[in-house]
Amino acid sequence: MKTTRLNVRMSERRLNKLRAYAVSKDKTVTQIVEDWVDQLPNTEIGKNSTTLLPVIFAD
Repeated sequence: MKTTRLNVRMSERRLNKLRAYAVSKDKTVTQIVEDWVDQLPNTEIGKNSTTLLPVIFAD
């Protein structure tokens, strides 16, 4: 698998909350994010599409 980086800006409070959640689940932050992405519904967009999808964040 090719490794790709994702940079996200968030408050320190949210980052600490995410880290604490990951620890409570005995997972890494990467695993938590990957699990969340895997739960998103599949959308049929062509491989070369430049269409951006909306992203909704819940606190």
